Amino acid sequence: MDKKNYAEMVKRYSPNSKIFSNCLWAFFVGGTICLIGQILTTLYMKMHFTISDARLMTSVSLVGLSAIFTALGWYHKIAKRAGAGTLVPITGFANAVVSPAIEFKSEGYITGVASKMFIIAGPVIVYGTLASVIYGVIYWMSRRF
Repeated sequence: MDKKNYAEMVKRYSPNSKIFSNCLWAFFVGGTICLIGQILTTLYMKMHFTISDARLMTSVSLVGLSAIFTALGWYHKIAKRAGAGTLVPITGFANAVVSPAIEFKSEGYITGVASKMFIIAGPVIVYGTLASVIYGVIYWMSRRF
């Protein structure tokens, strides 16, 4: 089979992409997560937290909710429909840590949960830290010279 025939076969049997509706779902779900974060911040400020503490509490709340939704299997159902909309950094990161931990729990707490917990999130942490160090050095050098 040549490349042209293969390309035609792939096109014929591949499902049509619903890019517009997928983008809308991602937009609305991601926006809803951000809206929930803003509502939480406002609620914490009404509870007389400082703005800094309210933002901290919002982050903790969103991570906790994301972990609970992941454990209950709800996060996966939402992500199936919303795709990238669930990758709002803080909730997506919490899901990336909790999912492997739950999946490998049967292998034990040390060899399963602890060793597999950062299998997805680990590279993000490593390269994020590396990028921030490089950025910091460039910034320091630009201010120094």
